[in-house]
Amino acid sequence: MRYQISGKQIDIGEALQTHVKTELGAAVEKYAGRPTDAHVIFSKSGHEFVCEATVHLSTGLTASARAHATEIYAAFDSSCAKMEKQLRRYKRRLKDHHKERAVPVELLGASSYILASESDADAQEPDSLQPMIIAEMQTKIATLSVGEAVMQMELTGAPVVLFRKEGKEGLNVVYRREDGNVGWIDPS
Repeated sequence: MRYQISGKQIDIGEALQTHVKTELGAAVEKYAGRPTDAHVIFSKSGHEFVCEATVHLSTGLTASARAHATEIYAAFDSSCAKMEKQLRRYKRRLKDHHKERAVPVELLGASSYILASESDADAQEPDSLQPMIIAEMQTKIATLSVGEAVMQMELTGAPVVLFRKEGKEGLNVVYRREDGNVGWIDPS
């Protein structure tokens, strides 16, 4: 597994990096067979340290956890415990309801944009109808079954998941509806 451990305006020492690699590696290996990479970012918010951890699995799941504490090791340990809980739930669902995936999920590259909100723009009428792009990033779109996409949406807490359905060419969307149900858009 590839690790990317960094700090936002704080120095991350070798001891903390070693601790992150051993603890997170043990937690992920316990519940996930083939993790691909992990990103751990430490930052400081007021008097507390914040740890944001994201792990990408070969099954297409992106598990993420965020925790804060007054000590940096405690923040990481809390984040790692949340991550372990997510992965345990994911493994239980796979074991109970879904067949095990024989091949890794195919990922398709795409661009992701962040657009300026109306509150950021001037109060007057804009000169053109083109939105102002604040950031442009590369992202990956996974090829999943509908059940796996719903599971990923529930585990990560995302309101929407964009994916390619296995055996189809178009893009699909699952989303949480206002009534609490899950909606699925299939452009067939």
